[in-house]
Amino acid sequence: MEAPARQTLTPALSPGEREWLSAEARGQRITLLDGGAEAYPRMLEAIGTATRRVHLEVYAFEREGVGTRFVAALTAAALRGVEVKVIVDGWGSIGESRALAGTLRAAGIKVRIHNPLTSLFLGRFWRNHRKILLVDDAVAFLGGINIGDHYAAEEGRPGWADLALELRGDICAKLGAKLTAGASTLVAGPVSILLSGVGGGRRLRARYLAGLKDARRRVVLAHAYFLPDTGFVRALRRAARRGVEVHLLLAGRSDVPFARAATMRLYRTLLRAGVHIHEWTATTLHAKAAVVDGERLLVGSFNLDPLSLVNLETLVEVEDAAVAAQATRWMERHVSGARPVGLEDCARSGPQRWLLDVVGLAVARLSERIASFIGSRRMRRRG
Repeated sequence: MEAPARQTLTPALSPGEREWLSAEARGQRITLLDGGAEAYPRMLEAIGTATRRVHLEVYAFEREGVGTRFVAALTAAALRGVEVKVIVDGWGSIGESRALAGTLRAAGIKVRIHNPLTSLFLGRFWRNHRKILLVDDAVAFLGGINIGDHYAAEEGRPGWADLALELRGDICAKLGAKLTAGASTLVAGPVSILLSGVGGGRRLRARYLAGLKDARRRVVLAHAYFLPDTGFVRALRRAARRGVEVHLLLAGRSDVPFARAATMRLYRTLLRAGVHIHEWTATTLHAKAAVVDGERLLVGSFNLDPLSLVNLETLVEVEDAAVAAQATRWMERHVSGARPVGLEDCARSGPQRWLLDVVGLAVARLSERIASFIGSRRMRRRG
């Protein structure tokens, strides 16, 4: 069977267009930010103007480079009387967390290291993969961006491809009230924030499945670590076969060993169903987002992989055509710069295909078993 014809996408954003969106949508101001270059200055500005409270929750926090600016901003806020709390993941910030905590605590900042490596001996394997900055319950930043130089361009080196949302409005106060409440679904106007708790991320996965089921024209998904279960693959194939134009923007190179091999084992199945696959190779793709019919945007820390089902994650859903249209332009700019994948690219020799499939399947199965083990441990502890 021949590969499906490549679709012509709309023109990319002009080089001088910096801010993708700042829109008033039913009382909520929503700003879509392109990577660390867009997000970091606004995050630092928000911390710098804080008067009451700063809550920063991030998987990876690098102390050097841009991290020093965040440390300075957080320290300054604490010294002027702002209540500052920082949560970093013990695995995501391995090698950084102890020194970082010492520096911040010396300034009077509350610091928590979520499940440090020593907690592995106690059976606590799940991670805090959230990326949340909340300031004065008035402005919030959520998405896939950690704190590190990888996420912003520097000296001619492009930053990782990622997205974040800046939110202002009632949704921020609702988020502030539920940060420690476990699983929560918060809604204000067109914006919904889903926080996964002990039960994991199946509610977040369900929002993606609902988007695929509701889609009538086009779905574009950009996901860094794409290891979906068979049910999700089936939903993608069904959408494509009923005439929905389904595009996957995936990582042509990954910062996680063998992750791409696990994803590539799915290519033939998806391509034969009419799904369009594009590999981003210009930088590392780190985004976790989707746009449905140019009307609904999903973006957050949640990956379509087994581990995100058991980690602490976030997902923001925006049902607003203006917001989704701007997100679509981000997607299309990256799709147009990505390498299209066709069935001819999957036509490797027997030994090559066997090796790739074996490695990919092994990685996928290992991820599923780790996630299942972590999930069972968490439920036992909950009980």
